[in-house]
Amino acid sequence: MEEELKCPVCGSLFREPIILPCSHNVCLPCARTIAVQTPESEQHLAAGGGGGDHADKLSLHSETDSGYGSYTPSLKSPNGVRVLPLVPAPPGAAAAPRGAGPASSSLTCPQCHRSASLDQRGLRGFQRNRLLEAIVQRYQQGRAAAAAAAKCQLCDRSPPEPAAVLCEQCEVLYCAACQLRCHPARGPFAKHRLAPPPAQPGAPGGGGDGAGKGAGGGRKLPTCAEHDLENYSMYCVSCRSPVCYQCLEEGRHNKHDVKALGAMWKQHKAQLSQALNGVSDKAKEAKEFLVQLKNLLQQIQNGLDYEACLVAQCDALVDALTRQKAKLLTKVTKEREHKLKVVWDQINHCTLKLRQSTGLMEYCLEVIKENDPSGFLQISDALIKRVQVSQEQWVKGALEPKVSAEFDLTLDSEPLLQSIHQLDFIQMKFPVSVPPVPLLQLEKCCTRNNSVTLAWRMPPLSHNPVEGYILELDDGDGGQFREVYVGKETLCTIDGLHFNSTYNARVKAFNSSGVGPYSKTVILQTSDVAWFTFDPSSAHRDIVLSNDNQTATCNSYDDRVVLGTAAFSKGVHYWELHVDRYDNHPDPAFGIARINVVKDMMLGKDDKAWAMYVDNNRSWFMHCNSHTNRTEGGVSKGATVGVLLDLNKHNLTFYINGQQQGPPAFENIEGVFMPALSLNRNVQVTLHTGLEVPQSVKQPKLPNN
Repeated sequence: MEEELKCPVCGSLFREPIILPCSHNVCLPCARTIAVQTPESEQHLAAGGGGGDHADKLSLHSETDSGYGSYTPSLKSPNGVRVLPLVPAPPGAAAAPRGAGPASSSLTCPQCHRSASLDQRGLRGFQRNRLLEAIVQRYQQGRAAAAAAAKCQLCDRSPPEPAAVLCEQCEVLYCAACQLRCHPARGPFAKHRLAPPPAQPGAPGGGGDGAGKGAGGGRKLPTCAEHDLENYSMYCVSCRSPVCYQCLEEGRHNKHDVKALGAMWKQHKAQLSQALNGVSDKAKEAKEFLVQLKNLLQQIQNGLDYEACLVAQCDALVDALTRQKAKLLTKVTKEREHKLKVVWDQINHCTLKLRQSTGLMEYCLEVIKENDPSGFLQISDALIKRVQVSQEQWVKGALEPKVSAEFDLTLDSEPLLQSIHQLDFIQMKFPVSVPPVPLLQLEKCCTRNNSVTLAWRMPPLSHNPVEGYILELDDGDGGQFREVYVGKETLCTIDGLHFNSTYNARVKAFNSSGVGPYSKTVILQTSDVAWFTFDPSSAHRDIVLSNDNQTATCNSYDDRVVLGTAAFSKGVHYWELHVDRYDNHPDPAFGIARINVVKDMMLGKDDKAWAMYVDNNRSWFMHCNSHTNRTEGGVSKGATVGVLLDLNKHNLTFYINGQQQGPPAFENIEGVFMPALSLNRNVQVTLHTGLEVPQSVKQPKLPNN
């Protein structure tokens, strides 16, 4: 329960706790330290309006009318919660004169970071959590009594001296003398936290029956925060706050749903008690489950007999078996380590949940013991919700072991000698169900040009075997999914997609029992423009590539063909080729081709290529050895030839030095095309890709008839 009684800012027990609009609590002194001045307050302070009690002036009015403000970079409190620092007043700011308007400030909850700004009432505008304050007081009294009985664990005296402090890191109790001798506040101990000795089980205030007196035992009845002379008598359901008779008379709540304070007190106490019953049952099951896990842990640790049995079998085999023995031992060790890790993880997780639930239960029981209706109703809604959420955390299957103590490994030593090298464990995990949903590893999924790469993995602690995966991809235009990969790998690259297209991908796993569910769908965008090089794997053997496969030359006086690494079937694409060397007036050819184009003659002489061949004076378009559209103007050293492939309009256009060369060369072309080039040893060209499509086209030259 002690964690429920600690302030999230200072990490100590609550002092004068107040209730924030978000239902969390904070010490009143800590609330002053985390108040933040807004720009209006800074302007007011600069004008001499900063008051000494400025930090106490908070209001419930938010900058966004929702009670919440923006999140500001924060510091970390001793309790590990991030809190906002107090902005200091500007140097030289004078005290506020009487009657000056209050500076605007805000307070941010250190737990949920919801923000509220301040009005003229300041921190007095927040309600005091009297129940929590009373419980903390009882807890401190009980802990002090228990601390007097705690003994030092390092004393040589008999009997040991009473303990003065507890080191939370060492978990050792020290008396004052032993603490100075064995645990000095320097060196490696400087960062250790020393706390008072903890309360002992059954001590007053430590979770036992030592409850203090309630409102009926002589405690003063609480009065209304707005009207000091009036006691709370009603409960406003709309505002979720106790109110007095005068609050109703003034009309603030006259249209609200108001009910009797005592009736609402009993109703909310019954709801909290009912919710606690569910958490109590789960806590009981968790304790029994922890015992079961610890027994399971012991059984798994006794599984070393499997190693001895394995060694006996391996030693009985021929020498060829000894090379496999170490591998099989490693598998057994990994299986045991996996089971141990799973069980330890379950123990740690369940212990943490049980400690949190137990602390919440003890705190709620102390709250129920209180006889202050208004104070109870101040926190009951949030507390009921917390208890219900705590119960929901014990989901189905949370209190069941994730692994068994049995080692599902069986060594089959019957095969013949030639099968020894394939010797392995036989998995005996029954029953086998379909695999779970694969998890896409988005950090490894990427696109490059018109290729996409996807990676995935199975969820941790997944025991169902996986025989393979099925990767599906749509058509890049919102169409139906199709299978693009089936296999055991968890990384796959798909090539030959459309540029400037959006693809949806998903994956599922399968085994002997069937196919599992699909993963989430990942959206992948291919590149707007193509980046590619010459392809050395498909080029003619006389072609020589350099400059990272971007520059091409030839060893032969005959024309030889080289293709690009990209393939296009959709969209508009443009690339250029710079003529680095041009000797003896050769006629290189530029264009596009199919993957199976003939590589040992000029581009365009067969029916697999569409090209423009050009010399130093004129050019021709060629396909199936048919020459058309002779156009004046050629190339020389330093010239640039541009190729524009528009598969939306299904035509091919050429440029020389930025000017269109003739009309569109070919029309009504369909299919998959690759950039292509033919040249001989008198020419050297360099490829430039990733270029934007030309926006303006110069007037083309007219062909000579």
